[in-house]
Order: sequence, then C-alpha cells, then structure tokens
Amino acid sequence: MYRSPILAFITIVSAHCLCAEDRFEQKPIEYSLTKAENPVSRLQTKLKKGELKWTPENKTGFLKPLLQGLGIGLNSQTLVFSKTSFQAKRISPSYPRALYFNDEVYVGYVPGSHLLELSVADPKLGAVFYVFDQRDKSLNRETSDCLSCHGSSRTDYAPGHFLRSVVPGENGHSILWGGSKLVSHSTPYHERWGGWYASERIPQVENQANSFGEIINDREIKMNKSNDGQSISKLFNSEFYLSPHSDIVALMVQDHQVTMHNLIAQANYKTRQALFDQKIIDQALGRNSAEMSSSTKSRIANIGEKLLKYLLFVEEAELPSCVYGSTDFAENFSNRGPHDSKGRSLYQLDLKKRLLKYPCSYLIHSCAFKELPSETKDYLYKRLWEILNGKDQNEPFSKIKMSDLQAIKEILLDTQKDLPKYWVQKT
Repeated sequence: MYRSPILAFITIVSAHCLCAEDRFEQKPIEYSLTKAENPVSRLQTKLKKGELKWTPENKTGFLKPLLQGLGIGLNSQTLVFSKTSFQAKRISPSYPRALYFNDEVYVGYVPGSHLLELSVADPKLGAVFYVFDQRDKSLNRETSDCLSCHGSSRTDYAPGHFLRSVVPGENGHSILWGGSKLVSHSTPYHERWGGWYASERIPQVENQANSFGEIINDREIKMNKSNDGQSISKLFNSEFYLSPHSDIVALMVQDHQVTMHNLIAQANYKTRQALFDQKIIDQALGRNSAEMSSSTKSRIANIGEKLLKYLLFVEEAELPSCVYGSTDFAENFSNRGPHDSKGRSLYQLDLKKRLLKYPCSYLIHSCAFKELPSETKDYLYKRLWEILNGKDQNEPFSKIKMSDLQAIKEILLDTQKDLPKYWVQKT
C-alpha cells in the first residue's frame, strides 16, 4: 500500500511531540537513561570507592563535609521556611530548610532529617537530582519524585531549578489564594522572598522576607513583618545550622543563576531536539541535507535570543538602593576569577543599582555553557559579538550602556577561551 511521505513525516513528528511534558525522556535526550557527568556524580564515585573519610558533626551530620567536598561555601546559606519541598513536614519557621550553592551545585538541608538534597547543573542533562542518605552515606540519583515539580510547567517541561515567593502562614504553610511567583533577577524586589528569611534588608524597599500572612475576615491577607533582618537568628533555632544568616546578597545571586541554569539547559535540549526532528523529517522525505532547515534555525534562534536577553540582564529589576550582606559572601564572590588584564571579572558585584558590576552572567564561564551544541554556541557568539560591538541597537539590547558593552567585550576576550577567531580579528 502506498504511503505518502508527507503523511509519514506527520506521523513520525507527531509521535515525538504528543507529550511535551516528558519529551526529555525521549530521544535524543533520554534523561533518565543517560549517565550524568558532573561534580556530584564524581563525588558519588569517590564515596562508592570509599575514598572519602567523613566524620559527622553532632547537630548537622554530614552536611559540612559534603559541602566541602563539593566546594560550596558555608556563607552561601539561604533559609526558606515555607513548606515548599518534598520534606515539607519537617520544615517550619523554627526549622527552615537551608540551601547552599556554588556555580553548579545546590544542597538542601533540613534539621532532623537523614536526607540531604542535591541538584546540579549537568552540562548535558540540565538539572540532575540526588539524595544523600546520612545513615549509610549513600548518594543516589533521583529521577522520579523530584521531576513531578522540577520537570513541570514551572521549568518549561524540562528538568530544571526554580525559586518561589509565596504568602506563608505562621506555620509555614502557603496561603494558596495569596498566590505565588517564580523568582528570577527580573522579579521586582518588593515581590521577592515570601517564605524566606533574609539577613539585612534593602533600604527604601519592602520585600516579603521575614513576613507571615494573616487572614483577616476570610477575605484579606495582612502581612506581618517579624523583623527588619538585622538579627534573624531569633526567628529560628540557629544552633542546628552552619550559620545564623540568610545573606541577602546570596539570595540575589541565587535568584539570578537558577533561571540562567535553566535557560542554558533549555538551549541544549531544544537545539538537540530541533536537529533530531530535522533528521527524522529528512529521512521521511528522502532528503539528504547537510544544511540546517529554516525551521531548525528558527528554533535555535528563538531559545538563543531568550538566553542572550537573560545573560545580559536587559530585563533586570532595578535595585533602588545599596545593599550590604551580613556575611563575607559578597566579598568572596566578587574576588573570584577569571580576571582580565585590567583585573576585572564577571563575578564582581555592584549592589548599588544592579546585581553585577558588568551586566553579563558569570555562568558564561560554566561547563554547561561551554558544552552547548556547536550550533547553539555559533549562534550565541555571533549575536553576542554583534551586540557588544554596537551592531545591534534594537530593543532590548539598546538599553545597555556602550561603556558596559565595551567592558564586557574586553573581559570576555581575555577570559573566555573558546571565542571564535573573528572576535579577535574584527575587534
């Protein structure tokens, strides 16, 4: 029986597109079947071989050696007291969940639990989740429970990270009709950190940190501020934590990088899926094309532009006044490299009008960015070169000052090792 090649093409493509919510489990990603290669998986190997001799501490167990093994600073601690994780029963305003992070890894800790939660920005798989069981020092990858939230519409149906601002009651439960908001560096500061503690505060700005909602007359929510952030240690049992702080600068950095990680992962996924779909279509239609189709190029450009806008902070919420952290997190973060010949780094913080001194995400240096498909990186570097050299004066990139564009270009030329040759030749 004759079968139209067009019908065959429609049938094949439809089979791959029916379930967008779990497409990451299909080819070419095959999320759960693919071996992860990242800092946590490497630590997992060392643990299995018995190479790590860790001693638990009295109140925090193996948390401290785990963080040290992953190169995560204790001063990155942020505290969330809303019951918004799979260990919700153990979380409360008195015993918040602590998060610690670096450029690649996030660790969650809840006092009294034998489980430590880990997630990592894997270069090939995006967000990968693990659970460390302190009872037997086992570190195992998790591919089911975590993805019910972290592979949903909140993360564009791909494994990802997200932060929420909610309206918490005094017991930590979210007041559902108070709403919730996904937080990124674009979120206005007055809408951030509902359900979180924050050491210090942003002058002239009321945010939702350290606040509890109270329902008035069954139809109104009144927010009650516990304190101004000067000493949050009185709000929870700080003796069960590695620090009495939830540094506001760490919160701001965390807000930025979670979405940046997701966009890098989505660029990876969507490029690979676009190339895979084109291969299927070419085979169905009997084509042997080495060139990317216009549809494939369009799909890569679409996610590429989203990533570029976020990378360059064009929609960053304005910081209305100077911010000072409560720990040495900001100083340590700003001192990180790589540095250019003038001593500048993309890690340098501003904290006067915006998060970073030079508005280009430091995660451009990350392994996940470096290992993006060549088709994605070719597009990103070409567009980035056009923007930084003032060739693209259209919205939204026209918002960036020429002095910032020049500084970012100079820093990247000295520090980003895989730039195309034309960056140097045309500069």
